[in-house]
Amino acid sequence: MTRRRALAPRTASPIRRRALALGIVAAVLAPPLARIGVAVLAPPLAGIAVAQQGTALAQLRQFVATAQAARGRFVQLTQRAEGRPPQRSEGVFSFSRPGRFRWEIRVPYEQLLVADGERLFFYDRDLEQVTIRSVGEAIGASPAAILFGAADMEESFELSEVGEREALQWLAATPRARDAGVERIEIGFADGQPRAMRVRDSFGGVAELHFEALEINPVLAPETFRFVPPPGADVIRQ
Repeated sequence: MTRRRALAPRTASPIRRRALALGIVAAVLAPPLARIGVAVLAPPLAGIAVAQQGTALAQLRQFVATAQAARGRFVQLTQRAEGRPPQRSEGVFSFSRPGRFRWEIRVPYEQLLVADGERLFFYDRDLEQVTIRSVGEAIGASPAAILFGAADMEESFELSEVGEREALQWLAATPRARDAGVERIEIGFADGQPRAMRVRDSFGGVAELHFEALEINPVLAPETFRFVPPPGADVIRQ
């Protein structure tokens, strides 16, 4: 029998804990969570190289074409229920096209998403549980397909301009597949880089993320996108 660590009294349910990781892969690893509201919290980003301004679509295409790799920080704020204080999560991420990325939540729980180009691993340290899926099946028409995928994103999404809001140029991405699980994705750009993202799923759930300290085309070690389930962890293959 696998020994499991005792969870702290304030530890959230497995479904709620997984919701913290859904911002980027958008409900591919957990049951849909309805009626999730999100608030804006990110401060202005500093130290970002200035690129030529343009429409959001132009900035997205430039970013996909020129940013073959990147790393940075993210912040997410989720309103779990009406009248309750919002849940803040934050962490770091990195990616290397096509299809390799690392999404690491550090606060308030330690959770890790790693895609090695073929498989997607979701590791919850406290629950000692690893879920493994095919990258293609898991990412599909998710936000990760836009930011971390290849240049053929317009085959999976219908893209349109939204306009300026909160000092950002926004676009909307609507999955062409009806069973994508995601209803609408909005991405806000400034200076040629994504600064914010809003994701609405098919059940009305919403997640909002803000990206900070984005570094374009850094040298990333190969082990960044490797993951081996730790000894004793429960492994679920889907």
